[in-house]
Amino acid sequence: MAEREGVNLEELKKKMAELARERDWDHFHSPRNLLLALVGEVGEVSAIFQWKGEVQRGLPDWKDEDKQHLGEELSDVLLYLVRLSDVCGIDLGKAALAKLEMNALKYQVKLCKGSSKKYTQLKAEDKDGNTSTDGAQHISDPHDAYHISDQRDSSPASL
Repeated sequence: MAEREGVNLEELKKKMAELARERDWDHFHSPRNLLLALVGEVGEVSAIFQWKGEVQRGLPDWKDEDKQHLGEELSDVLLYLVRLSDVCGIDLGKAALAKLEMNALKYQVKLCKGSSKKYTQLKAEDKDGNTSTDGAQHISDPHDAYHISDQRDSSPASL
């Protein structure tokens, strides 16, 4: 296969659907089965990093074959994630962009730059200029409040 610049999620989605259809695997690709396969692949990525301690960006001390192995396992994670989102009817690209917008609201630069605190621990001013005393952001727009009130663990380290 020829090297090319970038690949989009739609292309991966179509190729994964075609691969499954051609092999008559669609009946195996339930959301549950795909999720379990995805978790298994994340475990394989974890095993690659296990016992290595902190690793520098770009993996400068890694052998080429170790980087290739990591790339293969990360690809498995991506492909299962794309397939799972397709089977669930989720537009992964749109969902990811929406999540980035939510995170930008929760983690405003002026409040969190250089900090690893969860958004509920950050002091904020609402749109009226009122300072929050409990660390949570109080937003008057209900649409914004929906995004801000997400209580799952979404500290910068777990995005």
